[in-house]
Amino acid sequence: MDNTISDKERAQLAVNALKEAYPEAVCSLVYKKPHELLIATRLSAQCTDARVNMVTPALFERYKTPADFAAADLDDVEKLIKSCGLFKTKARDIVGMCKMICDTFDGKVPDTIENLTMLPGIGRKTANLIMGDVYGKPAVVVDTHCIRITSRLGFHDIKDPVKIEKILKDLLPTNDSNDFCHRLVLHGRAVCTARNPKCNDCVMKDFCKYAEILIK
Repeated sequence: MDNTISDKERAQLAVNALKEAYPEAVCSLVYKKPHELLIATRLSAQCTDARVNMVTPALFERYKTPADFAAADLDDVEKLIKSCGLFKTKARDIVGMCKMICDTFDGKVPDTIENLTMLPGIGRKTANLIMGDVYGKPAVVVDTHCIRITSRLGFHDIKDPVKIEKILKDLLPTNDSNDFCHRLVLHGRAVCTARNPKCNDCVMKDFCKYAEILIK
């Protein structure tokens, strides 16, 4: 590995490698409307995207708009999302966020990080996902895959998502940041797993600091 390259150069190499390996950079949560992505992401906490995608069709058929969710019976929402886990808290947040969307934001999902994080149950990770996928604005979604892989690449050695977000915003090309984060999820599931990463099969092994140590 060439240790003379800067983090900025390494970030560009990572962007290029993942773009070639995973040309389709899409969110794995299925949705059609902005509020549906917001709700699906809230449901995904400590739950697989596959499970969320099994639950949301019936949920979104029953409640079609933020106003529908705002007026929903909490017990009914809980029953529909029960298999996602933490269903009482998630149901309360879903109804609460939709009430705020209707009462404070005229029924439209907000388009700024500051306003999105005002919604019940919505942190910066979800807010950045909405900013990137719904509104097409530069965003960095710092999830567990992002934290793990960018640490292994050598960009940081911390766990604080807010600090990592700032580091990556400074390193990544603006127009590639959102898709890069989607590709990290795909790569984290397939190759750079939490346990026993497949470094020999990794498209980033030639410039990844973790792979350099492991492959030796």
